[in-house]
Amino acid sequence: MKTFLKWLLRGVLLSALLIAIVAVFQREKLGRLMAVNSLFSEDRIVANFTQMDTMFENIPVTTGTATSNELTSGATMDMPAGYSTWADDRAVTGIVVLQNGVIRYEGYPLTSEGETDPASSRRISWSVAKSFLSVLMGVLHEDGTIPDLDAPVTQYAPSLVGTAYDGASIRDVLQMSSGVEFDEDYLDFWSDINKMGRVLALGQSMDGFAEGMDATFAPAGAQWQYVSIDTHIIGMVIRGATGRSIPDLLSEKVIAPLGPTAEPYYLTDGYGVAFVLGGLNLTTHDYALFGHMVANGGISFGTRIVSEEWIIESTAPSANTTPDQYGYGYQWWVPIGATEGQFMARGIYGQYIYIDRPRGVVIAVNGADRGFRNAGVDDSNVDMFRLIAESLD
Repeated sequence: MKTFLKWLLRGVLLSALLIAIVAVFQREKLGRLMAVNSLFSEDRIVANFTQMDTMFENIPVTTGTATSNELTSGATMDMPAGYSTWADDRAVTGIVVLQNGVIRYEGYPLTSEGETDPASSRRISWSVAKSFLSVLMGVLHEDGTIPDLDAPVTQYAPSLVGTAYDGASIRDVLQMSSGVEFDEDYLDFWSDINKMGRVLALGQSMDGFAEGMDATFAPAGAQWQYVSIDTHIIGMVIRGATGRSIPDLLSEKVIAPLGPTAEPYYLTDGYGVAFVLGGLNLTTHDYALFGHMVANGGISFGTRIVSEEWIIESTAPSANTTPDQYGYGYQWWVPIGATEGQFMARGIYGQYIYIDRPRGVVIAVNGADRGFRNAGVDDSNVDMFRLIAESLD
């Protein structure tokens, strides 16, 4: 009996030791998982959105030069009536308004404790990052790397053969029209979008997650439905066509010639693959800098990054949306009632780059809006952007 108890005690001690060893090696992953679970907590969200690099694996998008294109400031505009209330209600953390490339207004209404220089804080883009990838696709399409947007995604990402993406074209995924089933409910713990967040936090494979998609709700190209995983497929296509990473390509083709004031970074999975559908981090100023390039027909401070033709094509409401929905192009949104040249990049929790090309107006907004899904919020945001743009006439 004593021998049995001795062996039992040794077994318990050995198990405890193994658990302790595993805990040490998995501590970082467990910490990231805990960060995901509290990422949007009311008392943490503002600070979290400016320090994503402390919670997730990440990789820099190098600027390639010490030169930056800092936008100059002009006469400060008077913001429209109701602006301050709107900014408070929508938990705006940063806003830059440009007119013809000149800053007319810049403010940081909501900051976190210890954020001494909010203008230099790099803020999470969420789905605004999708529009950066659209510009990169335009560059690669026009230089002949990816010549045919109607080619199947499996031509460049053969690991998708036999998955729900087998049969979808590059244009289908650009327009969010893959027909792939993907639950985008941010408030459901078990939704696909939240499962994907945990894949990221635990250092697992985003490619593997995408390759696990096996159900469709419609034939590819037949119906529009916003599913963020489509953007990851665009990333897979680009990586397959070039043999290079997205941060490396975006750095060379877009970020370095753009000349941001602070080095951006991407969140990544455990394999170093960029979270292209929402993991880009820049200052609010540099989101506005990107918007200025787009509003200026693809030219940033005299350097052409992408063609005027791509800007027009990619921001047109070409997807098969219904009249009661916002229009959608190649990873760009077109609000209801927009006239030609009015469109936006949009991300959860209040991230926007609103562009009114005829007026030369760009409005870059970062936020920590926990009520972003409430009825009417998107429309009220667009209403405010339009008021700001029209006040500059």
